[in-house]
Amino acid sequence: MNPKVAISVIVPMKNEAANLPRCLAAVAWADEIFCVDSHSTDESSALAEEHGAQVVQFEFNGRWPKKKNWALENLPFRNDWVFILDADEVLPPEAAGEFRDAITKAGPIAGYWINRRFMFMGKWLCHAYYPNWNLRLFRHSLGRYEKLTDAATESGDNEVHEHVVVQGATGRLRAEMRHYAFPSVAVFVEKHNRYSNWEARVAVDRYLQGNSAAVDSEVIGSRRRMKIISQRLPFRPLLRFLYVYFWQKGFLDGREGYYFARLHAIYELLSVVKTYELRQRETMPDEEAPR
Repeated sequence: MNPKVAISVIVPMKNEAANLPRCLAAVAWADEIFCVDSHSTDESSALAEEHGAQVVQFEFNGRWPKKKNWALENLPFRNDWVFILDADEVLPPEAAGEFRDAITKAGPIAGYWINRRFMFMGKWLCHAYYPNWNLRLFRHSLGRYEKLTDAATESGDNEVHEHVVVQGATGRLRAEMRHYAFPSVAVFVEKHNRYSNWEARVAVDRYLQGNSAAVDSEVIGSRRRMKIISQRLPFRPLLRFLYVYFWQKGFLDGREGYYFARLHAIYELLSVVKTYELRQRETMPDEEAPR
């Protein structure tokens, strides 16, 4: 039997009983697993403990920090390297050997990017939102999630669109995660309704404060700059559809790729409208505010 891989896995969760067995079974080779729970009301905690994970409860104050950064600051890791794994994500079997080699031969590297593929309407998308690189494996002393707002966003207690920023060089892994983020269209709509709350709050903060959203990472900094530029363009919902369906070749994913692109256009519209609404609310003089 191969020895455990010297990494600490962090799995944020809330009512993830349907996903946890699949997720945790795929990282049974990890030396340490923490499930950071938001007081689940289903069997999540029991299932996590059955798979050898330590369950830690997180108390969210509604603003900052959110769950993953809190875990990075407060959990008693016994390993230098951590891996962030959402409960609806699954690592392939070959990840164990690659992770072991990566941290053993890391040298000056502070973190690694890993790609993931989305399951949507029962089909793996091979083009829409693929590739989708995320920095998830890193030295916990050198990495934290970026902070783009400390206001209440009404988007949940877990980092979703914030990126990990590490102090040092990064590399890329060959293994790809499978992401079961959207078991139904209803789940997609519910999640992106919350995510658009975050998008609007960050956009309005940037507008009011002149925030350039600069971060200490060339890759993430360039992503943020492109995001800011895109938010100044007209017809953003249409452009999002064209980007996913044509630029990313989502049309090659068939009907599912078309629906995926259209739903992301609706998400973009929600972000635009909520940003406008929030800007009006926060910049309108008191005497003009509705009573």
